[in-house]
Amino acid sequence: MSITSIEVAEHYTWGKRCDGWHLVKSKNLSVIQECIPSGMSEDRHYHTKSEQFFYILSGIATMEMNNEIFIIEKNQGIHIPKGKAHKLKNNHQSDLIFIVSSTPPSHDDRIEV
Repeated sequence: MSITSIEVAEHYTWGKRCDGWHLVKSKNLSVIQECIPSGMSEDRHYHTKSEQFFYILSGIATMEMNNEIFIIEKNQGIHIPKGKAHKLKNNHQSDLIFIVSSTPPSHDDRIEV
């Protein structure tokens, strides 16, 4: 066991300008800190096996799920059950920084819609 942070965690980029850091990367659990710059978003998708929890550290997230819009602010979170199509967006001026936990890990369980 060891202490982790974005300074030492495995880093990756996705989309056009988004960053992620694997804080926990195990067979049964993924915990990632991500940063989405202003105006950026992920593609709408769902997971057949994974459920996720998004927790906002900084900024304001706009989550589309099942034709509903959820605004999630700092120190708030949202649970995404498996099979629910969703899309996270940053419609605000500042970076959106959040933690996303997935069980089981969702990287090989992503279906674009």
